[in-house]
Amino acid sequence: MLASTPDAPQLAEAALVLDVGRVRAISIDLDDTLWPIWPTIAKAEEVLLQWLALHAPATARLFANTEALRAIRNQMVALRPDLAHDLSGLRLESIRLALQQAGDEPALAEPAFDVFFDQRQRVELFEDAHDTLAFLSARYPLVALSNGNADVHRVGIGHYFRASISARDFGVPKPDVRIFHEAARVAQVQPHEVLHVGDDATADAQGALAAGMQAVWLNTAGHDWPHTEQPHATVASLTHLCRLLG
Repeated sequence: MLASTPDAPQLAEAALVLDVGRVRAISIDLDDTLWPIWPTIAKAEEVLLQWLALHAPATARLFANTEALRAIRNQMVALRPDLAHDLSGLRLESIRLALQQAGDEPALAEPAFDVFFDQRQRVELFEDAHDTLAFLSARYPLVALSNGNADVHRVGIGHYFRASISARDFGVPKPDVRIFHEAARVAQVQPHEVLHVGDDATADAQGALAAGMQAVWLNTAGHDWPHTEQPHATVASLTHLCRLLG
């Protein structure tokens, strides 16, 4: 459930900071911006464990819960820093390592990952996400910009977007300014004409600011802003974003 609506003075103050007239395109994060990610990942890990129990029982016994699967995935982050921008690659190789440690066939990693990845696309969007995307896409070219591995077409929202850019495909993750500049390029505008929206204060807002874009921080949980340089606006929900731009 999204956080409660900010009071009117807060909304008005945010609108004064944001230069709406400068916005010619919008880039938007996916995970935890359009849907909550951890319930999705937890369900995908459960489905993966069920598959392993049938096809790789030794691995299922050795990694008997989602916490164990997540631990070996985090271990892979340290083992394969070259995959830091590739969450699919990290997950695939962590499954392969789990199979190897349990004595099961490592080649099962690919079909096991396919099961995980299919479930990972079955997200539950925030209740105002579709309305927000319809509102924004009717006014601006939208570019999905994500460090994650969601597929906007498999999720069912691809029709809203001019393009979708992932860290895996582009080669570097947010907050690297190059991926933000790529969003501007595919939207056929200059970086200063892009408004970026996302929930991560560092990867999204700070990255966008460094790239010369305007930034809106989606702060549904009411966290304190952790950096010195402020975003152009902070909103508590996607609906409030539409109000800023309306």
